[in-house]
Amino acid sequence: MTCIERRLPSDEARALLDLTRDMCAQSLAPVVDAAEEKSEFPRDIMNLLGQTGLLSLPYPEQFGGGAQPYEVYLQVLEELSSVWLSVGISVSVHSLACFPVAEFGTDEQRQHWLPMMLAGDTIGAYCLSEPHSGSDASALSTQAAIDVDGFIINGQKAWITHGDLADFYNVMVRTGESGANGISCLLVAAGTPGLSFAPRELKMGAWASPTAGVIFDDVRVGPDHLIGTEDGGFRIAMAALDAGRLGIAACAVGLAQGALDAATTYAQQRRQFGRPIAQFQGLSFMLADMDTAISAARALYLDAARRKDDGVEFGVAAAKAKLFATDTAMKVANDALQVLGGYGYTRDFPLERYFREAKMLQIVEGTNQVQRMVIGRALTDIS
Repeated sequence: MTCIERRLPSDEARALLDLTRDMCAQSLAPVVDAAEEKSEFPRDIMNLLGQTGLLSLPYPEQFGGGAQPYEVYLQVLEELSSVWLSVGISVSVHSLACFPVAEFGTDEQRQHWLPMMLAGDTIGAYCLSEPHSGSDASALSTQAAIDVDGFIINGQKAWITHGDLADFYNVMVRTGESGANGISCLLVAAGTPGLSFAPRELKMGAWASPTAGVIFDDVRVGPDHLIGTEDGGFRIAMAALDAGRLGIAACAVGLAQGALDAATTYAQQRRQFGRPIAQFQGLSFMLADMDTAISAARALYLDAARRKDDGVEFGVAAAKAKLFATDTAMKVANDALQVLGGYGYTRDFPLERYFREAKMLQIVEGTNQVQRMVIGRALTDIS
């Protein structure tokens, strides 16, 4: 990846970025193509990231986290995604799955659950979407009946990253009335009786990142597995998505940067009419436009991250970052592939993979149409 001149808040943050770049070059780049071809989830890579502390960067040190600001964590995600999007997505989703306990759990729940979540050898999943409620999350129908022993969950979640291999699941369920006010958040451990999985989705890209439905058939959890308040889960879900959208924005910028780097290298080496094709103005302008858009997308996600770090409202800024960064990734991947011409359409180069993966980023963590709704409502004060 091109060495980007970054504004970082500490020497520790600079060391983290250097460590991430080294890991990308030594551990990710040599195996990404084979793992994607075989649809193999890189559990060994995730364990390595966990051992170096890169799975728990934005969470408190007292529970095993890295205590890093969000702006640092997101730049680590960008570096990972520039080489292997599936790994960047996995880190982002794991962080998302830790968010409800870290931000809304009781002191006892944090002390009990967070060390396990942040230790580096577990993977989490975040269960919100359902077969018939994607963008309209408040319409979810997975039920959790309440009795003296806790909650009994029945229903199905869809499009769950790490669906059939996670160690723990944060699950949004209906415990009350229809709509947003009747949703609660429950923590479910892998191996709980009644928990099963649908076959993995056959996706267009990110083949090494497993996506599967999660099925709950009389899955019982105790009352201590309720995160936040009963019927207060929708607030948790939306807060988690604000943070998760920033993760996707950073992944998108990383993918776009990786695509630009590949196209630039090729354009400098490929010769036509007696000179490198990078010297032709039409092509150099394409590269310049890609680089400018990537810089703008990076600035948007970092601005939103710094707002989050400062404790001010960042939801709309996160929506803008996710919208612009993922649209940028799609365009850059398309234009970078065009730079390579016919070679870009082959698997001999990574551009066709970047192109397939970029489309997914416009859909996950809220489609870009939903991001426009969020931004538009803020502009017009529509509640």
